[in-house]
Amino acid sequence: MDDTLALRIRLFREGGEVRPEVADFVTDELNALAAEGRTVTEATAGMLTSHLMMALTRLLNGEPIEQFLTDEQVAAELAGHPEAVTRARAVAGRAERELGAALPPSEINFLAMHLAVLAQQPAS
Repeated sequence: MDDTLALRIRLFREGGEVRPEVADFVTDELNALAAEGRTVTEATAGMLTSHLMMALTRLLNGEPIEQFLTDEQVAAELAGHPEAVTRARAVAGRAERELGAALPPSEINFLAMHLAVLAQQPAS
């Protein structure tokens, strides 16, 4: 993880935008991706980071997560990226076990889209 992405997480945490346990969870997930050789930087994972932190925080705060009308379209786009879908489901499972935040299918699909984009980046 590069310094700019770490700063993004720190600003979310220090600004009270996300719960500390959410920032820790997302940091752990990003570090796991980096350990696998993924290029995890502000440019490649900034949107993934913000999206996941805010979705998990909304869930933990009891706020609704909207279902998107584009779920079928997103699912169709993900058909060529089964590894991203598998990874997104695994992250969602860990989030539910560790944080008690159950991501709905639409959020898992959007997480998979972010992961598919990340997987297309050259390895670090």
